[in-house]
Amino acid sequence: MRRVLATASSVLTVLCCAAIPSLAQQASAPTITTSAAAKQTETDEYTRYELLAPDTASFKIYYEVTATTPGAKFFYNPIRKGSVASDEAVFDSMTGEPLHFEVVSGAEAQKDPLMTGTDAGTNYIKISLARPVPPEGQGRVLILKTYKDAQSYYREGGAIVFNRPLSIKRNKVILPAGYELVGCNVPSQVLPEVDGRISVSFLNASSGEAPLLLHAKLGAPTGSSAAPRAATKARSWESPFQGETERSRLSERAHQDRDIVYFLQQPETHAFSLYHDYTESHEGADKYLNVVREGSTVSDPSAYILDTGEKLSTKMMSGANLSAAKIDAGEPLTATTQVVLIPFPPVKKGQSIRLRISETYTAPTSYRLDGDELTFDRSLGRPRNAVVLPAGWYLTASAIPATVTQLPDGRIRLDFWNGRSDSVDVLIKAKRRANASAAQ
Repeated sequence: MRRVLATASSVLTVLCCAAIPSLAQQASAPTITTSAAAKQTETDEYTRYELLAPDTASFKIYYEVTATTPGAKFFYNPIRKGSVASDEAVFDSMTGEPLHFEVVSGAEAQKDPLMTGTDAGTNYIKISLARPVPPEGQGRVLILKTYKDAQSYYREGGAIVFNRPLSIKRNKVILPAGYELVGCNVPSQVLPEVDGRISVSFLNASSGEAPLLLHAKLGAPTGSSAAPRAATKARSWESPFQGETERSRLSERAHQDRDIVYFLQQPETHAFSLYHDYTESHEGADKYLNVVREGSTVSDPSAYILDTGEKLSTKMMSGANLSAAKIDAGEPLTATTQVVLIPFPPVKKGQSIRLRISETYTAPTSYRLDGDELTFDRSLGRPRNAVVLPAGWYLTASAIPATVTQLPDGRIRLDFWNGRSDSVDVLIKAKRRANASAAQ
């Protein structure tokens, strides 16, 4: 399935898929059930560090984070020990409006039942959310702050060094103007900012911190001569197939906020439910089109706004229906191509909404039973993809490297994080457990 974002004047097309039923969603989504033992939870964390003048030992942080504890009215962001924080500001990511916050001690934070057991020696930015986190919903915030930390950012010989273990899984570091990158120990994208500053961006799919160590030296131009040439729609000249455009290949992969989770049903059905989340921030965007991939059929579509919990309508259409309605899908469609249309309120300037779209797909070629083996063979195009095996099955093969976890109900989940601009051709095989109850 491809997703197409449409406005009154334009359509944006990218590869995608989507959806799940609520039971599967509850088993896998990052939110937790409200209870006396509930703790603060979050997801979709992304941090951008802008290194300031080296002699300041300071860097500005833009931290995007999503609160996911149902009913939470506050969110607590820790101030890292060893860093001196200043210039804090907090905004609601949906509306762009500033949020009230205060800096509190760990002892004060522990008074909130969601923060019981946290470190009393750590200070926190306590944020009043714009609205309580909806059931199965989210509260997105943007936190700005400046840290002074001479142990993380310093001079060494003729170079500057940014030496900081990063626990957040999606990160970007921007060098000061006039500096070129001469060393980076974590595999990363290197991209120019619009003003010519060099940035380093990466996804960390491991369960531990990324021990980032950057070295940079003076030598790059500043001002207009440093500005990059605009990326084009040209495709790789040596690709044996229709490759991605230069513009796509040079976009920051870590900051893309589309993720998807597949829930495989029993293989005899050839069916899998799935959901995908994405944020729409283009002014005037008012609809979303899922163009169903060839070889798949779709059923049970649903959608809602994660920020508010508002349910959205869905409409099954064909390529012929779209043509008659004069809706441009942004790509050639046959008359019988399946399309799911999801309208939503037009996005206002400076605002955004985050959607969760759920569907069930039947794809006999992609998902099947070969003898006694389950086979899931599908190209996945998002930076973050996950596949959950059906109950009663154990993993025997994964062609693409993945992290593997077991859900509380015993099912196995594989997470594929792809920092490249292309898709990953996932091939998973599994067999039935000899004793399903032993895996619980």
